[in-house]
Amino acid sequence: MRSVTCSMGISLDGYIVGPDGGFDWTAPDEELFRFATDEVREADVHLLGRRLYETMLYWESVDQNPTLDFSTREFAAVWRALPKVVFSTTLSTVRGNARLARGGLAEEIERLRAEPGDGNIAIGGATLAAEAAAAGLIDEYRARVHPVLVGGGIPFFPQDERRVDLELVETRTFSSRVVCLRYRVAR
Repeated sequence: MRSVTCSMGISLDGYIVGPDGGFDWTAPDEELFRFATDEVREADVHLLGRRLYETMLYWESVDQNPTLDFSTREFAAVWRALPKVVFSTTLSTVRGNARLARGGLAEEIERLRAEPGDGNIAIGGATLAAEAAAAGLIDEYRARVHPVLVGGGIPFFPQDERRVDLELVETRTFSSRVVCLRYRVAR
């Protein structure tokens, strides 16, 4: 059965977006960008909320710019090829290798877990990931902790007053001082 993974850049004080709505402090250097590309390669499908989907639309055509470096073109190609499921109550169509979710999040994850495949089910977007976490649907958290305190904003972990025990799977420190912490939910 495929695992559901939640991977995001976060500030040291636990936010994925600062109080001003910005997340420019998560911009990756070359090493972290390659790491993120490899994470996308590990996924069979990516579940996104509307806001993240709209942000990621950039990658649908960015590689048409001949001045881009190899890593940028490589990520764009990997991202475009990845099947995506978009959860939205306001969108009527989606572009690229994406489709709108047919049902609720739990039902969609159950259906995807039952399908054959070796890759994981990645989930992104603050609201969607919080819904999945609250329902106990996430199997693994991958936090790329950036050395910055933003003082507020949208938290990585939902504040639902529910204890979740985690097992450390891996740590990795990048030259940019970003630390990736990979935890599996203890079951």
